Amino acid sequence: MRVQAPRGTRDLLPGELALWQRIEGLAREEFRRHGYGEIRTPVFEATELFVRGIGAGTDIVEKEMYTFTDRGDRSVTLRPEGTAPVVRAYLEHNLRAAPQPVKLFYFGPMFRYERPQAGRYRQFYQFGAEAVGTQDPAVDAETILIPFDLYRRLGLQGLDLRVNSIGCPVCRPGYREALVAFLRPRAETLCDSHRQSFERNPLRVLDCKDDACRAATAEAPSMEPYLCQECAGHFAAVRRYLDGLNVPYRVDPRLVRGLDYYTKTVFEITAESLGAQDAVAGGGRYDGLVQELGGPPTPGVGFAAGLERVVLALQRQGLGEAAEAGPEVFVAAAGAGVQEPARLLAFRLRRAGIAAATDYGDRSLKAQMKSADRVGAPRVVVVGEEEWARSQVVLREMATGTQRAVAVDELEGILKGTAAAAAADGSRRR
Repeated sequence: MRVQAPRGTRDLLPGELALWQRIEGLAREEFRRHGYGEIRTPVFEATELFVRGIGAGTDIVEKEMYTFTDRGDRSVTLRPEGTAPVVRAYLEHNLRAAPQPVKLFYFGPMFRYERPQAGRYRQFYQFGAEAVGTQDPAVDAETILIPFDLYRRLGLQGLDLRVNSIGCPVCRPGYREALVAFLRPRAETLCDSHRQSFERNPLRVLDCKDDACRAATAEAPSMEPYLCQECAGHFAAVRRYLDGLNVPYRVDPRLVRGLDYYTKTVFEITAESLGAQDAVAGGGRYDGLVQELGGPPTPGVGFAAGLERVVLALQRQGLGEAAEAGPEVFVAAAGAGVQEPARLLAFRLRRAGIAAATDYGDRSLKAQMKSADRVGAPRVVVVGEEEWARSQVVLREMATGTQRAVAVDELEGILKGTAAAAAADGSRRR
């Protein structure tokens, strides 16, 4: 019996990764434009980080984390999300001493034990950003704008941006009390998970995707009337920035997000082609998280996006094609006596910055030409015994079939000049 990838994981093959790399490249451009630097945190962390950061009673901590005891009898967890590790790094490396806010972005795998389905895996990939050290509502707008503009550049259609404010420790208790009073007579209609636990954290009922909870909370009270003056002013400022940038959005009173660390602004971007699991980015403000993890009171805001969801949305909208960069030239050996020189020539071209494919077998020139055609090489360098003795090769254009003898010493310059001309022609066409 063959060993296969564990359920909920998958291999990403070269043909698929061209689209992933395109998304990652454009995302890096967006982060650079907004002044974010990259951070890479460990794949596993102390379990306590997520229990304290995400919240002990959340579904992620209670049901979905990959937690184990290592050989030093320490409880460690494969990271289920990226914000808590970034905040841990902010504290551990004393980034408070740097100019504030500290703006960081990340890419990497996350792990949650969930039921696998389209666009959702147990090992999944996220990119995200965190801005730690500022209360300014402009930065809330910035973390919304980065994924929104990225998706528009990718061509995603049917984007729906929803925003809300879930208040702060000053004003949230009043809303919580009103929400519990609303839910109490409806408790028996809630889903199994929330029927007994709604009083402990009623906001999670609003985040529940179960039809029973959604129906029961359809007329739940809104947070907006309960916002304190500071939270109301902050949320109004975020909306002014979005309005000033002509970013379409709607205020959704049900939007609370599923993690305990959120305060004030929360947001989510969905794409219509994904069905029920339609979120392609989400985030918000977490002004108490740094303190919860042992630091001084420090505000922060950020977002995360699942790469699998973005890829799936693009594919379902017919935007999933991304050409993988192929070789610029194929080096073929016309005879057994020039196989080694042909391979050495391919290596030299690669070291000169030219993508060169070659054959590593003992096949005929005809078979090698077929390989060149299959890999999409626009040119073939044929190394023949007679030509090589004269320090020459034959350069063949695959599109026209024309060919000519060129000096080996001139080949690199000719190929680079052709590549530069092709790139310039492509830029003009775009």
